[in-house]
Amino acid sequence: MVQTVLIVEDDRATSDLIDMYLKRDGYRVIVAYDGLEGLRMARDANPNLIVLDLSLPGMGGKEVCETLRGESDIPIVMVPARVEEEDRLAGLDLGADDYVTKPFSPRELTARIRAVLRRTNRNSTTNPDSDELIWNAIRVDQGKHAVVVGERDIDLTPTEFNILVLLNYYFKKKYILYQNYLWSRL
Repeated sequence: MVQTVLIVEDDRATSDLIDMYLKRDGYRVIVAYDGLEGLRMARDANPNLIVLDLSLPGMGGKEVCETLRGESDIPIVMVPARVEEEDRLAGLDLGADDYVTKPFSPRELTARIRAVLRRTNRNSTTNPDSDELIWNAIRVDQGKHAVVVGERDIDLTPTEFNILVLLNYYFKKKYILYQNYLWSRL
């Protein structure tokens, strides 16, 4: 399964360097050059991890992190130029999963990204190359319209199956579903 990393960094040389090392390690990489674009891309692409600078145009990295933490549990690795202990503690308290100060070793950054992804392997995953959804002990094969809980096959009507798939999608996005909207999507 190819994992996607979103880089939110306004310095193109830095983002290109991170991009190169991540792609070399087999990640799919998407890049945003300001905070608002990064927030939009995080919501739209649902990446496995975000590499986030703090000093961003449009919306600062702290605000992006706070907003994302209110909506999602996507792992965040901050990569600011701020090296003081208070800045690192503030970044971690905002919800960052790790904090790597500039200048950094690209090899160390990619190692930390691997470690964060190992630690934060979220229970709800979607493989973009597969029709299978996995959520705790529930496995949903969208191609076969099959549901398995543990080792037991579950028989669902087409409507029940569609509701399960929609709930998985919106649960990951942490959206509030209204009954009329749910019925309109079935």
